[in-house]
Amino acid sequence: MALDTTTEPVTKKRRPRLMSWLVAGLLAAWALVRLTGLEAGWPLTQLMTLTPFGAVLALLSAAVLFFRDRLAALVALAAAAAMVAVIVPRVVSDPAPEGGTALRVLSSNLFGRADPAAIVDLVTRLDVDVLSALELRPHQVAALEAAGLGRLLPYTVLEEAEGPAGSGIYSRYPLTKIEGLFTPIGHHMPAARVALPSGPVEVVAVHPNPPLPRLYAEWNVSLAALPDAAPGRILAGDFNASLDHQAFRALLNRGYTDAAAQVGKGLVPTWPRGRAIPPIITIDHILVDRSIGVRRAEIVDVPGTDHRAVFADLSIGQP
Repeated sequence: MALDTTTEPVTKKRRPRLMSWLVAGLLAAWALVRLTGLEAGWPLTQLMTLTPFGAVLALLSAAVLFFRDRLAALVALAAAAAMVAVIVPRVVSDPAPEGGTALRVLSSNLFGRADPAAIVDLVTRLDVDVLSALELRPHQVAALEAAGLGRLLPYTVLEEAEGPAGSGIYSRYPLTKIEGLFTPIGHHMPAARVALPSGPVEVVAVHPNPPLPRLYAEWNVSLAALPDAAPGRILAGDFNASLDHQAFRALLNRGYTDAAAQVGKGLVPTWPRGRAIPPIITIDHILVDRSIGVRRAEIVDVPGTDHRAVFADLSIGQP
């Protein structure tokens, strides 16, 4: 009795096709989740952080699949196009014109280990008016003072603490602590009114917990609890969130602009620094209400910390 061997070649032909469609389907699902914001649960939230890499992966996959299954390649290409469409605005520069009152803001997660002399050098070189300092520990407050920060930014609202919970605001101009603006969830997030000669602005040092498995729900609530935009309001810190997170975009939709993205630097990564891999994700931000213009932004290295700092040259009362 002859054996039927016709199924084996058919199976061998089907496997590459199934693999092609599996790759295309996963990329399409990634793009769909990013477009719709349906990133329920921490695994999808973590994946969304890597969407810029997903766009590159989808483009490469489309090129490879073109020689295997052109319909699957078209699906992968559509996924790439969707991801690229949400990424491109971050590299388009639209700086504010000259005019208004200049306010230069620096935000740095100090990681409890940042080189205090390097921070003082940055404040001097960039002519910083306000510093939002995250993971600010008591010994670092003393070290920054010894390094000369107090001579440059003499006014402070500090809530330092051991571990990652501490934060603080340093300013060239007089500060008044704002009580009851919102309910901080996660780490300390002090808010202060900065007495600019042209009128006050508000600064909040932002640092929620990251969206890890046990903290994912808290992370969502923490971002939602941040205050809505208001004239002259600035949120500066380590948001543990990127522009590819729905919770962060929801915050932007409440009246804020991401300073780095406004001047075409929204894809410059800020974390991790000083590790075996270079910075790959953008989770540190300076957000400004839409009445504030952004003239320039820089992402800068700070020795001793695992985050890069974010600097923004702002125009208050822009023409």
